[in-house]
Amino acid sequence: MTVQFIDHNRQEFGVEPVCAALQVAPSTYWTAKRRPLSARALRDTQMMPLLLVLWQANYSVYGSRKLQIAARRAGHSIGRDHLARLMRQLGIRGVKRTKNVNTTRTDPKAARPGDLVERDFTAAAPNLLRGR
Repeated sequence: MTVQFIDHNRQEFGVEPVCAALQVAPSTYWTAKRRPLSARALRDTQMMPLLLVLWQANYSVYGSRKLQIAARRAGHSIGRDHLARLMRQLGIRGVKRTKNVNTTRTDPKAARPGDLVERDFTAAAPNLLRGR
């Protein structure tokens, strides 16, 4: 994350001033730039397009559980948590199919209880209204 920030601002400010502001040694930045991608990052770059294609092929409704099953059927071994992380990075999510349950239907003609405190909620002490 820091390397990306420095890359974004290095043309305007230079590497050393940005590193000084972030309290990061410039050598740390240059070492990170030369370091090859990790095995996880390489696998992520391979899996993300495949997952996106699988998700779109299934009408863009699959969540991590069903997408993992679809990936296994397609011959790709990936864990559900790994897949969920990649889905978050891709900005894709499953569709929730929940019902809206209406438990109460108000009757507009029904009588409402009276306002016993007459909209005055000031109290001198706990459990006392208007100092009574």
